[in-house]
Amino acid sequence: MRKLLLLAIVGLLAQLVDGSLGMAYGVTTTTLLLAIGTNPVAASATVHLAEIGTTLVSGASHWRFGNVDWPVVLKIGAPGAVGAFAGATFLASLDTSTAKPLMSGILLALGLYVLVRFTFKGLRKDRLGTPLRKRFLTPLGLFGGFVDATGGGGWGPVGTPAILASGRLEPRKVIGSIDTSEFLVSVAASIGFLAALGSQGINFSWVAMLFVGGAIAAPIAAWIVRTIPPRILGSLVGGVIVLTNARTIIGKDGLALDTGATWVVYALVWVAWISAVLYSLRAHRVEVAAEVAAESAGSPEAERKLVGDPA
Repeated sequence: MRKLLLLAIVGLLAQLVDGSLGMAYGVTTTTLLLAIGTNPVAASATVHLAEIGTTLVSGASHWRFGNVDWPVVLKIGAPGAVGAFAGATFLASLDTSTAKPLMSGILLALGLYVLVRFTFKGLRKDRLGTPLRKRFLTPLGLFGGFVDATGGGGWGPVGTPAILASGRLEPRKVIGSIDTSEFLVSVAASIGFLAALGSQGINFSWVAMLFVGGAIAAPIAAWIVRTIPPRILGSLVGGVIVLTNARTIIGKDGLALDTGATWVVYALVWVAWISAVLYSLRAHRVEVAAEVAAESAGSPEAERKLVGDPA
């Protein structure tokens, strides 16, 4: 019962982050399942089955708050489903001893990308309104879907930063569209896992608790997506993913480092993570101050002061 409650809390927190940032539900929950000893294929299958429900609720919530661009959902979601089915089939064919470090390596790379991307780049907001084309979204969807199924997560970390970096769609619609299209990816990945393995190794009570937590958080996340600072949240989430998956990479299933070297690696990760969060916090404050100054400079009161009008 204690483990089920923990899973529900993790599902809630992961979906709160995912719905606000457009990523991290799958990566976060898969990382937890691997950490408690679940085999990689069962972990990814469990997460994707839970995501069928959470992405449906999340998509409906984002749609209600006007955060969804439906042409983008269809253009990236359909190829994403194809990539996810292929990724699920590929992962199911691997031996567990090979799959675990492979999945942790993918998750670690995604975590590093999220950490670096949001710490140093923030969000690009120029070029808004320029159409996103199929020749960009189709390969992005195929790659994102494949990584998502093989890594237990990755649709958001691949798709969200790529579309944000294009600067062609406002951030809230990027997040809403990625979350909504993930429903197609989750369905396709789940079909792939069930076709290859049946229900072997899947604990459906875990699926249910992850779904319950995620379903509770989804409407809240869709509501706060306009106000939460994604730069800071991205640094926090990226650090969690890196720290957790570094454990597998440097442990007995990976590099098998000795105790001294292991603690050195952990210390370096912690220092880098704390530094990244502090940097993001400072950068966010600078951005807010600059926006406030720009708004003030354009206000009637500021203009009157500039021309010396006492009125």
